[in-house]
Amino acid sequence: MLEIYEMPGHLIRRLNQVSVSLFLQETTKAGIDITPVQYAAMTSINTDPGLDQITLASNIAYDRVTIGGVVDRLVKKGFVIRKVNSKDRRSKSLHLTGKGEALLVQIKPFISQVQLNLLDGLSDSEVDIFLSLLKKATNASNLQSRAPLKI
Repeated sequence: MLEIYEMPGHLIRRLNQVSVSLFLQETTKAGIDITPVQYAAMTSINTDPGLDQITLASNIAYDRVTIGGVVDRLVKKGFVIRKVNSKDRRSKSLHLTGKGEALLVQIKPFISQVQLNLLDGLSDSEVDIFLSLLKKATNASNLQSRAPLKI
């Protein structure tokens, strides 16, 4: 057995691979063209309509430079619009379109299924423990990230 199979970093990376794969499998089956990061961005915009790209990047712990491309793709797909920010004309505020709002409603059952499939091998009590420990470990190392989550 390889040494990496006992390393948390490798196991977390591998679980992320599985998560992305399951996400794309479910959304593709449903005919939905969206990535996990695009979904995270849309849920953040939905929760805080009018936020700017820097706040969006911070909300989803994503690199500030790369978030522009994510937003560009969401705009091209017709899910998000940029508006001139009335408080700061140099920045743009982000809003979901009607198509983007409808997509979040449509995709919800598929996202729920991904979460169930991802933790399929765990009992209910193990899921609770796993999520609690995962949150604790993530929060403890948050500030070491290139794109720390604002907590």
